[in-house]
Amino acid sequence: MKVRIGFGIGTAPGLFAEPHGLARVADVLDADGWDSLWFPERVSSNQLDPIVAMSYVAGCCKRLKFGSAVSVVPGRNPVLLAKAFASLDVVSAGRCLPAFGLGIADAGEHQAFGVSRRERAPWLEEAMPLIRRLWAEETVDHHGPRFSIRGARVLPKPVQQPLEVWLGGQAPSELRRTGRLGDGWLASFTTARQVGEGIEIIKQAAADADREIDPEHYGVLIPYATAELPPVLLKRLRARRADTAISDVIATSPGALKDMIDAFIEVGASKFVVFGIDELGSSQEWITEIKSIGSEVLNKQT
Repeated sequence: MKVRIGFGIGTAPGLFAEPHGLARVADVLDADGWDSLWFPERVSSNQLDPIVAMSYVAGCCKRLKFGSAVSVVPGRNPVLLAKAFASLDVVSAGRCLPAFGLGIADAGEHQAFGVSRRERAPWLEEAMPLIRRLWAEETVDHHGPRFSIRGARVLPKPVQQPLEVWLGGQAPSELRRTGRLGDGWLASFTTARQVGEGIEIIKQAAADADREIDPEHYGVLIPYATAELPPVLLKRLRARRADTAISDVIATSPGALKDMIDAFIEVGASKFVVFGIDELGSSQEWITEIKSIGSEVLNKQT
């Protein structure tokens, strides 16, 4: 089993305000052997737009892969979304790692995308197969409840054929959707036991749909923090994981992170995104943190 470890950057106002700060961090990740760099999608938070951020990394680095954790699909035109990710894969020579989802349960975010909460899942269900077709087929006709297109084309095609899409989410319905539509699963804020249970649900859903998920396509986004967590994040975590201790889903030291990765590997996960949630300042602070973490965990990559 190939273990791969990437790094994620979310809220980082100090880093983003520093000219070429992100490039310095990306260069270190690339040189030190991290697999990939990931960006979440939050419209109302101090974070970069993931499409813009991934484009920047595509130009900065020659080896480092990049992904969105996760790109929100409901509210977006699937033809334009397919075009954006195909273009990213082309300009990076096949280093794009799409991960799609519904977005967080937040009224402000839903308002930004113009899609009600109950409409998000049906939108994703229709858009995902359509995006795949646009990446693979010369022209596409589609007539559905939300989208109606005739003779649509997306060129150039992605370098990766197929360009695989991982899905986020952990509700039973989201896990079953991953089995039916996804190529992999990227869990987050979760425990090894919950990941193991989720993998079994996905496997069964895939079998029911006459599909199979690559056994190396189960991943976990692991939050990492050494400072006190912001109250807003604590509130969100407690609402999302009321039955789970914060220390069970957030690593607070390189050693704890190493132990978490070991536990996730035991239940079948092999792809990881270490997501720094400390609000660090300059690029040098981020680089120091990245090197501290990397010295503990990168030797797990095979």
